[in-house]
Amino acid sequence: MIFPVSVIVKLADWLLYRLLANSCYRAARKMRSYGFFLRNLSSKSSDSSLQQPPLFPSVTKCDLENRGFDTLVCDINGVLLRSQSFFPYFMLVAFEGGSIFRAFLLLLSSIFLWVFDYELQLRVMIFISFCGLKVKYMENVSRAVLPKFYLENLNVHAYEVLASAGTRVVFTSVPRVMVEGFLKEYLRVDGVLGTELQSVGDYFTGLVSGSGLLVKHKALKEYFRDKKPAIGLGSSSLHDHNFVSLCEEAYVVNNEDNKNSASSIMPKNKYPKPLIFHDGRLAFLPTPFATLFMFMWLPLGIVLAIFRILVGIVFPYKLAILLGTLSGVRITVKGFNSSSNADHRNGVLYVCTHRTLLDPVFLSTTLGKPLTAVTYSLSRMSEIIAPIRTVRLTRDRKKDGETMQKLLSEGDLVVCPEGTTCREPYLLRFSSLFAELADEIVPVAMNTHVTMFYGTTASGLKCLDPIFFFMNPRPSYCVHILRKVPKEFTCSGGKSSHEVANYIQRQLADALGFECTTLTRRDKYLMLAGNEGFVHDKEKGILAT
Repeated sequence: MIFPVSVIVKLADWLLYRLLANSCYRAARKMRSYGFFLRNLSSKSSDSSLQQPPLFPSVTKCDLENRGFDTLVCDINGVLLRSQSFFPYFMLVAFEGGSIFRAFLLLLSSIFLWVFDYELQLRVMIFISFCGLKVKYMENVSRAVLPKFYLENLNVHAYEVLASAGTRVVFTSVPRVMVEGFLKEYLRVDGVLGTELQSVGDYFTGLVSGSGLLVKHKALKEYFRDKKPAIGLGSSSLHDHNFVSLCEEAYVVNNEDNKNSASSIMPKNKYPKPLIFHDGRLAFLPTPFATLFMFMWLPLGIVLAIFRILVGIVFPYKLAILLGTLSGVRITVKGFNSSSNADHRNGVLYVCTHRTLLDPVFLSTTLGKPLTAVTYSLSRMSEIIAPIRTVRLTRDRKKDGETMQKLLSEGDLVVCPEGTTCREPYLLRFSSLFAELADEIVPVAMNTHVTMFYGTTASGLKCLDPIFFFMNPRPSYCVHILRKVPKEFTCSGGKSSHEVANYIQRQLADALGFECTTLTRRDKYLMLAGNEGFVHDKEKGILAT
């Protein structure tokens, strides 16, 4: 990729002036004043009781009644979000939208970011995260990755005030492309004004637009002109005081409230919109220290993942469980062993919830017997390394029914009728095809827990799913085998295939404490990847699942 000469010249000028001259000067001033702050620390502490009260009341003091016609303005950074630094969200863009090398460079920059002022910190993080990044990759991250982390860090007090207002406008100095989708889709914000980024063709340059970083109080004056918003929410910083002072009522979110008060955490059952689907590999908020630990863990994690995969392929079931447990994999088994089968002509049909591609493997290992798994799509690598037999379906109902019927006549079969994985405590709509094929049906409730990497993806390389799952320090799998479905609840008992599928879905949801939905595989991929889930082998050598 070649940038125009003007962009390169502008970039060089910015680096020389801002990064070298300006930054060194600010660093020297900070270092010189550091000793002064240490010398006066005790005197400041003794005088803290004499400090003036805050200029504006806390956000918890805001009256939420009769606000339907009021206009509210606020920022997302440090106000709607409890986290005070936006670094983790830039890291998510760098890692999920860019590459592991871009993420490592951003981590290295955090070492010296503390000597910069806020504006320069923001420019450096923008440049590293966005320079050369495809616009469509950023759109995917904004749509499928960031909302999960925003919701987990949402300040419930600030959101309640936001939700009470009739008109909501957010002003922020962070890039608009990072927050606009979330604010409008999940928080129903009417307008978002943020820093605009330059792009050349389909790529970001890493530079902000000619207007520079958005200055909130100036942008508010230009947006509302002579009108005053009714409510202003800000942080305790001086810049936000200038911002909210332009409103009729002003409230602030104190740093102490965000850090120490558990009551400011938004419970999942109160999310403004249920979080059912999300994408990306990182399962944790990548703060500088957490990201550093991840990079330190990676070499060992890769070796450990290879070892765990080889254990499952090479060793017998009982020994594989023992070695896997010793390596840190936690397996919990509950329920009944439904290996007996009164109808010797056909095998048992195990109907599983779908959490990762490893569901049939863990079921086969815990039962201690070989199973055949059917899947609508599977990467070639996963097929090669799978310790059990896997058979691809065609999405032709008649052909797939014949294939599954033949496999059942040969032995036990595993099917995941959701058709795709779901990370959150929800079950997608069950395909009813399996219910037409067998009466010996055993529901299996599968669940997983990871702390570092997700073992599923909608837009990434699916051949790496097992590796990412096993790279977690202590991945866990819960296998709950339910009682066999009573005959009166099967098709031979007079029920339709849809009734059987819905019955089993409810049984599994109750066992896991999950919620049933009518969402499908198509809904997931339209939201996360912008397609219907079909990826040709010629493009990536994989098919989505």
